[in-house]
Amino acid sequence: MADNSKISAELRTSFGKGASRQLRRDGRVPAVVYGHGADSLHLSLDSHDVFLATKGQANAVLTVSVDGEEILALVKELQRNPLSRQIEHLDLLRVAKGEKVEVEVPVVTIGESASGTIHQVELMTVLVKASATAIPETIEVDVNGLAEGEHVTVADLKLPEGSEVDLDPEAIVVVISAPEAEEAPAVEAAE
Repeated sequence: MADNSKISAELRTSFGKGASRQLRRDGRVPAVVYGHGADSLHLSLDSHDVFLATKGQANAVLTVSVDGEEILALVKELQRNPLSRQIEHLDLLRVAKGEKVEVEVPVVTIGESASGTIHQVELMTVLVKASATAIPETIEVDVNGLAEGEHVTVADLKLPEGSEVDLDPEAIVVVISAPEAEEAPAVEAAE
């Protein structure tokens, strides 16, 4: 489940590239909170706090504290510098407790398919509708003992309680097959 990390923020009063660069030099990350018909809030967050709150989480939910108000927000987009990998900007979607949100959740396989077979994940992520405070980190697909030719469909997925998927139930998530052997190059006889 997504962790609900608390993070304090300050309202931004200056905007543009120069102001954002200055924030980053000061160890801050510019962010925008939008949604629920409220005005967008332009914030600055501590870069280390943002790193810890979003580390290893595909769909982090944060409680952002700004001017005495706490805002529950889902990280919709996290922009990183391609070279330094530093977080450069956050887009946060305001959500309410119990509200259902649609998020992409990664598919993870567990177990080993039958001997001599391999499994291939056809859907790397699944669009899941879940409560904002109970977003699953992954969708696990058990391939243990599955034989060649078998497959796992969306209908076979075991979703956490309160979560649903709006995909064709017959859509294939994982396929089990036998690896194709490469033909050895022909060795030409020396004359």
